[in-house]
Amino acid sequence: MAAAARRAPRRVPIDQRANLLLVGVVATAMGVQLFAWPFLLRQWGAPMLWLMVPLVLLTPTHWGLIHESIHGHLFARRRLNEWAGRALSIAFLLPYDAARFGHLMHHRFTREAYDQPDVHEGANHRVLARLGYYAHLLGGLYLGEVVLPLLTFLPVNLVRRLVANKLKSDAPVDRDIQRLFVAFAGNKERRACIRRDWMLSLALHALAFYVYGAWWPVLAVTMFLRGVWLSVADNLPHYDVKLDEPARARTFRVSPLWRPVLMNHHLHRLHHEHPTLPWTALSGLAPEGGEPTDAGYFRSALRQFRGFGHLR
Repeated sequence: MAAAARRAPRRVPIDQRANLLLVGVVATAMGVQLFAWPFLLRQWGAPMLWLMVPLVLLTPTHWGLIHESIHGHLFARRRLNEWAGRALSIAFLLPYDAARFGHLMHHRFTREAYDQPDVHEGANHRVLARLGYYAHLLGGLYLGEVVLPLLTFLPVNLVRRLVANKLKSDAPVDRDIQRLFVAFAGNKERRACIRRDWMLSLALHALAFYVYGAWWPVLAVTMFLRGVWLSVADNLPHYDVKLDEPARARTFRVSPLWRPVLMNHHLHRLHHEHPTLPWTALSGLAPEGGEPTDAGYFRSALRQFRGFGHLR
């Protein structure tokens, strides 16, 4: 009975109206964050700082829409789906092509050696590893993705060598991962797209900082907090997950109020088990008793700060 409840069609319709509504909300929030907020701050002063709260809270929705585009679930029309995802990525200072490749590799090679930011295997000093882990959680993941496009300005052969050395391993799976990453790093078309999008992102945010004037630290702090949320949320579903756990991912409990904000990211194990389904279909996969969960979403997010996870 439980197995039947979990069985789902490979394809279900995309709820384009729900996605369009969320795109409108996020686009409005980005317009406020980048250009309207400085005028409100100059007009009304410190009370307008409270706008930071909804702008930061919409971080998982912004990423969730990009994520749906990566999987082809944002809009039914392929060009519109990619265009919207790319535009949302530019507004978030994320390289869309690199994020798409990295995320799809994450699905294919979940929790493999390159995909274990919470694990310390003794390759470097534990103190340095711990500092690196907390830096990763506190915005390091986001910062790494922001500066990643710099590699596309380097010679192709140099980037290939850098990537190959970073992912060097004798394990068969690791060699396959290395080969795919090196091939992507040398793809001229993707490199050009990443450079173009990054320049657009820099121009957009440079203009925003100019508009903010003396209030520019407000924009910087907001971007930092959004980067921290993204970094923490990205690590959460796989933190301390052992290699024999289903889909090498976990699901969590969360209030119904948060589900559209998180775009059901708390059901991450279901997403890994059914990656062809849009976010709106995931909640329907749980049995009547509810999807078995490990803990509350936000409590588990804080649990990551206790220290390293384990594989076995």
